[in-house]
Amino acid sequence: MNIPTTLKHKPVIVSEHYERIDGRSAMNTDAKGLSLGLAQWNDRGKVDISAKVWRHTGEKWSRQSEELPLHRVLDLAILICRSMAHFREAYRYEHLYDPANPVIDRVGLQGDALTVAVCTENEKINEDIKLFSQALSNDDELNGERLRTLSRILKEMGY
Repeated sequence: MNIPTTLKHKPVIVSEHYERIDGRSAMNTDAKGLSLGLAQWNDRGKVDISAKVWRHTGEKWSRQSEELPLHRVLDLAILICRSMAHFREAYRYEHLYDPANPVIDRVGLQGDALTVAVCTENEKINEDIKLFSQALSNDDELNGERLRTLSRILKEMGY
């Protein structure tokens, strides 16, 4: 099944058959492809690139397909990496974080910072953070493979 090219997001670079490698959902997912292309929100004379996860219900392309600007995809990658780094050492804290200082990091970007923090507004944070930590641990091999690949590519690019 090919990613559609007649919708508002105009794919330029595609990864079809994503369902074969969609993490724990591989072979049992509605995420059928990824693409980088011209964003659906582009105004005349203004062109943005976006990343899109294409979902298919089995009958039609889903409205739940997600489209994100590239900088947000990269910001999510930063958030993921800083979170994973935190949980490598989180065992040192009784609740897997320091309630007196829930900010894990502030990553400088664009003259300000992306704050990475434990969501203390979550009334079940002590329960949920344990589940989150266990899920990270369960997927360590899956995510590690992707991080090693990303690291290699970034090094090849000179980063």
